[in-house]
Amino acid sequence: MNEKNKDALRTESLLRTIPELSYLNATNTPRYRLIMRYFYEQHLRLHYWLKPEEVYAGVCGFELLAQYSLEQCQQDLNALVQWQNLVPRHDGGRSTTIEEYLRKKYRYQMTPYAVEIERMVAGLEKIRGYGGSLEPTLLDNIAANLRRILQQQGEFAAGEGLALWKSTYASFITLTENASDYIASLQSAKAEELMATEAFLIYKNQLTEYLRNFVQNLQRSAFRIEGLLPSLQPAMIERFHQHIVRDLAALPLLEERPTEEEERERLLREWQALVRWFLGEGGENSDIQYLEQASKDTIGKIVRCALRIQEKRLSGVTRRRELAYLGRWFASLDHVDDAHRLAAYTFGLYRTRHFQGHDDKGTESADVTMWQAPPNGYALRSRSRQRRRDGGTDAIANHSRQKAAAREVYLAERQAERELIETFVAQGCVPVGELREVTPFLRNQLLFWISRCMHYRDKTFRTPEGVQITLRGGGGRTRLQCADGALEMPDYTLVFVDERQAKGTT
Repeated sequence: MNEKNKDALRTESLLRTIPELSYLNATNTPRYRLIMRYFYEQHLRLHYWLKPEEVYAGVCGFELLAQYSLEQCQQDLNALVQWQNLVPRHDGGRSTTIEEYLRKKYRYQMTPYAVEIERMVAGLEKIRGYGGSLEPTLLDNIAANLRRILQQQGEFAAGEGLALWKSTYASFITLTENASDYIASLQSAKAEELMATEAFLIYKNQLTEYLRNFVQNLQRSAFRIEGLLPSLQPAMIERFHQHIVRDLAALPLLEERPTEEEERERLLREWQALVRWFLGEGGENSDIQYLEQASKDTIGKIVRCALRIQEKRLSGVTRRRELAYLGRWFASLDHVDDAHRLAAYTFGLYRTRHFQGHDDKGTESADVTMWQAPPNGYALRSRSRQRRRDGGTDAIANHSRQKAAAREVYLAERQAERELIETFVAQGCVPVGELREVTPFLRNQLLFWISRCMHYRDKTFRTPEGVQITLRGGGGRTRLQCADGALEMPDYTLVFVDERQAKGTT
């Protein structure tokens, strides 16, 4: 069958009506549902062909219809046959006369559509919520099966490949459906109402431990699966799918079976869905990461709800007696240091405030802590919503002193830099590894020159004074000893050449 015919059949199946569902919304739906439920129960007991008298007795056995006759049952069976829920078969074995044979008594059997519909309806009747569960053993089963595929390089004996893939894909489907249903149940309105009551405190510890264990097992097993999937090469998966298709072809089926190409496409879609769920697609996060984050968010939500319930419970409790006892305890202390310790144990740390800004420690050494550095001053503004009106214009601030001081500092640094360059020009080559203990200013200047050289392809740049600085070496490592610590860096050599002196010499 070519692709065009396949697409035509697929479109036809999507557009066709489903008359098998008519009995669920017809006029006599209660009677039809009882008949179909009795057929379904007998189908599960491997009793497929039923007589009208057996169906009538089974419907009356439910004791839900007050007035129901065999003639009405026969009419209902005919309607179900017309809707393609039942298949009739002429029952001539019970006839003793020609007249009885000509009456054409029938037996009835459910169609495959009707079996699936009734199975779905029976499942819907059992739903009391989202349900679901978190089963980390399913992840372990998937990881073990993938490891087996990798070990055997996709080669399996007859029957083994199909059984392995059924186990893997069934675990994957069960994991995704149960996990999504369970997380959804914790986000439902009923769960929200339960989390707001004190009865939730009974389940809090057990539920939190359940989710925490699942997250831990999820992280462990997910890493294994994420490491195994890239190792399974496309050729290996192709061989594995060939064995599965071979096993499917060996199954004796009386119905029309899909073609080999259709089976391969289905297996490829299932495999891609599994890979996409664990590894993601197009640079996006995988579904298993979303599941992990949803589990963590649920744990945080449970803890917050429990804290709110406990705070609400304690909000109406008077602590007058405890505070009076604490006050007498404070009054009995002789030293203020003891009072400070008691306050620290009782009230803990006060609420801290964080300020954002430049933290100037006066040095770049990582060994100097914030306790050893001098304090920094910051001007704080009022956060009150009531703003006072300005009383008038303000005078222009005079910053000439600050500008003059900054100019002197800048000129001093430039003078020190020129003197340093002149010294190095006279020396010619400056190996970093041969320098003795240097000042922070010299270290910063060396690092500045090295970074400027690294920006150019020939590792050379020129200063405004006309001095050419070239960077060489860097293959080994050296330790530059500074006044405020030691710096490990590549063993560079800086070459200083004054172009003006070189031209004059020439």
